[in-house]
Amino acid sequence: MLPQREEIASLVVCEDDDVTLDLLCEHLAADRFGVMPAPSASDALRLCRYNHPDLLLLDLSLPDASGLDVLREIRYADGIDSRFDPRLPVIVLTGRGGDTDRVRGLDSGADDYVVKPFRYPELRARINAVLRRREARAEGPTRVGDLVIDPVRHRVTVGERVVPLSKKEFALLRALAANPTRVYTKEELLKDIWAYKGNSKTRTLDSHASRLRRKLDPEGGRFIVNCWGIGYRLIDG
Repeated sequence: MLPQREEIASLVVCEDDDVTLDLLCEHLAADRFGVMPAPSASDALRLCRYNHPDLLLLDLSLPDASGLDVLREIRYADGIDSRFDPRLPVIVLTGRGGDTDRVRGLDSGADDYVVKPFRYPELRARINAVLRRREARAEGPTRVGDLVIDPVRHRVTVGERVVPLSKKEFALLRALAANPTRVYTKEELLKDIWAYKGNSKTRTLDSHASRLRRKLDPEGGRFIVNCWGIGYRLIDG
């Protein structure tokens, strides 16, 4: 059996240049980061909204919108209806190196500002530094009945029982818990958590949902409701 790969953190990498995007994703994956490529502003917002990344690496020059607008959309979110985490760490990675651009980016809420061309080892060090600061900030747990999801400690409990979950099981549970009675389609869950594109015949989602259901409630299966032919929700409305 091959050893399991434990990811350090999950990153959305928003960059419209294919070569730079591929290079960043390759290096970050080699350093045990979970990477979600986003070649446009809309892709970045979708992944940040549904997949709950640990950090967003954001270019400013994007084909469909300004990266600053993406940053402001996240920072002005209420954290409830919008489903964006307004405290999401964001590092701007851009070719705009003027003082005005730097100040504008930091004033809009960027945690760090890196100018291209960049050296990957320095960028990785900056990512680690921002993630360490993030860990020092308290992020409250989510409660759904007697199910409690603590994203800071990556800990899930049902009543007094601790439920050990894999990275993808935890990501699936957090996605469903963001709106517990909403039905999430298989297509959007596969796209947002596993980065599948288009229709797919894979059984990955179903197998993860089945294992997650058994882990959360082995006897009654109260959580993870299968809406046949559509997708999944966390609880009945």
